[in-house]
Amino acid sequence: MKSIINSKGQVKISRRRMRKKKKLSRSFGGDAVILVFLLVCGAFTVLPLIYTVVNAFKPLNELFLFPPRFFVRHPTLDNFTTMMQLAGSMWVPFQRYLFNSLFITIVGTVVYVLIASLAAYPLAKHKFPGGMLYFQIIVSAILFRPEVTGITQYIIISKLGMINTYFAILLPVFAGSFGVFLMRQFMVTFPDDSIEAAKIDGAGEYRIFWSIVMPAVKPGWLTLIIFTFQGLWNTTGVSYIYNENMKVLPTVLGQIATAGIARAGAGSAVALFLMIPPIVIFVISQSSVIETMSHTGLK
Repeated sequence: MKSIINSKGQVKISRRRMRKKKKLSRSFGGDAVILVFLLVCGAFTVLPLIYTVVNAFKPLNELFLFPPRFFVRHPTLDNFTTMMQLAGSMWVPFQRYLFNSLFITIVGTVVYVLIASLAAYPLAKHKFPGGMLYFQIIVSAILFRPEVTGITQYIIISKLGMINTYFAILLPVFAGSFGVFLMRQFMVTFPDDSIEAAKIDGAGEYRIFWSIVMPAVKPGWLTLIIFTFQGLWNTTGVSYIYNENMKVLPTVLGQIATAGIARAGAGSAVALFLMIPPIVIFVISQSSVIETMSHTGLK
């Protein structure tokens, strides 16, 4: 049967189509099963975060209980006090380590986002000889883990005289290909008609890039900021940094955490301390991350 129009001009849907429509919609039981499944998956994902937070407030005698507990009977702030006391008793002031981490993280993130965006724009919106070859090389470079290129990077940085400098950590980040790939995927979807219209109005390439393209791909560079920030904040730089004045916060706090069972509580406080900044950045920009995944297919 087909839909018919009555005397009032209203469309009547046939019974067959109505039955088909009902079959396509999920029942209450199906929705409940999906909801329970998602809640279980979410709880499984968040358990390590909860365990890290709980451990930071556990006294030493509760840290080594078996099986592990996801709650604390006698919460205490002694772990944070011990962490600060140990950090303050080092040869170099704690503020110096904090400055090194903040400088490397902030400067590295801002500069890398700019470099990746500037490199992605011509690959996405201009045709030139070897353009697709360059893009394939960039995609292939994502497959190589830092462990594979570590020796080569160390030789290059050593030959350039960058050992015990900030550039020893920043230079490999600036040469990363993931950001170029991510920004290029976003810029490809930007309509060429808008760029042509801007050129007709007299806008140059740099103005088109800064004023038109970059605001349109905001979810892309916000996501890149999150990934780069997390990577730089957690980096230790132990392969290139040997001078105590140049060491970063994760290196020093890691030394505190691995100094024996007596400092296990301080180590738990360290884990929570290092986890807070990336989580804050992610919560602020989580909507952009979700939009980025839907555009690029990242998981």
